[in-house]
Amino acid sequence: MKLKSVLVGAFAAAGLAMASLPALADPIVIKFSHVVAVDTPKGKAAEFFKKRVDELTKGKVKVEVYPNSQLYKDKEEMEALQLGAVQMLAPSLAKFGPLGVKEFEVFDLPFIFDDYNDLHKVTQGPVGQGLLKKLEPKGITGLAYWDNGFKSFSANTPIHKPEDLKGKKMRIQSSKVLEEQMRSVGSIPQVMAFSEVYQALQTGVVDGTENPISNLYTQKMHEVQKYLSLTNHGYLGYAVIVNKKFWDGLPADVKGPLDTAMKEATAYANKIAKEENDASLEGVKKAGKTTVYVPTKEERLAFKRAMVPVHQKMESRIGKETIQEIYKETEFDPSKL
Repeated sequence: MKLKSVLVGAFAAAGLAMASLPALADPIVIKFSHVVAVDTPKGKAAEFFKKRVDELTKGKVKVEVYPNSQLYKDKEEMEALQLGAVQMLAPSLAKFGPLGVKEFEVFDLPFIFDDYNDLHKVTQGPVGQGLLKKLEPKGITGLAYWDNGFKSFSANTPIHKPEDLKGKKMRIQSSKVLEEQMRSVGSIPQVMAFSEVYQALQTGVVDGTENPISNLYTQKMHEVQKYLSLTNHGYLGYAVIVNKKFWDGLPADVKGPLDTAMKEATAYANKIAKEENDASLEGVKKAGKTTVYVPTKEERLAFKRAMVPVHQKMESRIGKETIQEIYKETEFDPSKL
């Protein structure tokens, strides 16, 4: 009995002591939703960000990653973010036009960037940051740009010059800019969900498409496309965004580590995007079903001359000032083509 009373007294004392201590705070949870597989560049970068946040905040912040549209599909995720049902997304840049921020459609313009060097002058500089700021009135804070890669044309006939695309039904993602791009070379734009493209190519519903090589290869489109021309005519990328109210309300002591984790994840995302496109190109070549063609300097210039007039046609939609800012940053002068 004596031991029992001693133990009761000890537990009571411990309870009082614990009651006087501040309660251990639950971790802050960031739900990061995206629509692609875990083993894609975006999927891998999201997992990298999760790991670094846990390490840098020492568990104060937990990132929960939901890949493959587990929570929301393409069309639903933006509204879910604005409502605060999820805190973080990484949608393709084409998704911001329908949201009412048409300036982001500048990234769809053909040959607006010649290479990664030109691209990163914009996405990692003041022009890119200025575009992200335009999301704030929509309740969204933009954190970073993640690369997917540069697009090339594929079809079942050789593509060496713009005329080779004339009359062909070419699949595109939904974009007024991309519709105009295809018309500029005389092809017929066909808007189609990404998941439907392989079968459409296989059955001849469409003749060809444009993709970064990693998309072409992982979706096995090279099995139903005899020719691939490395035009690198357009860019496909993502913006990592968060719910503004949530982000603004975070404590100062976790904001710094989250910014660091995002910078590291962005460097990682862009590195693996390039590596995976290079590896996918080798995969296409080894499969032996597709003839890979590298346009000459003169041939690429012909594509450029045919497509760059799309920039001027889209000025009223995207904004002349936005296009001119990118020209200035990349030192591009269309009049010298």
